[in-house]
Amino acid sequence: MLTKDKVKELVDHMPETFSVDDIVGEIILLQKIEMSRKQIQDGDFLTEEEFDKEIDQWD
Repeated sequence: MLTKDKVKELVDHMPETFSVDDIVGEIILLQKIEMSRKQIQDGDFLTEEEFDKEIDQWD
């Protein structure tokens, strides 16, 4: 989950002028990164070998 501090830091690194689409896109990206980090910490990911097996089953 994002915190106010993380969003404030994100805004502080944005240019002086930006569109709503720009900031929304950055917030979405930041959220996805945070979710991915949590998944890695929780061990909720596939190894390369597991991923390859999953893809092979698609055929």
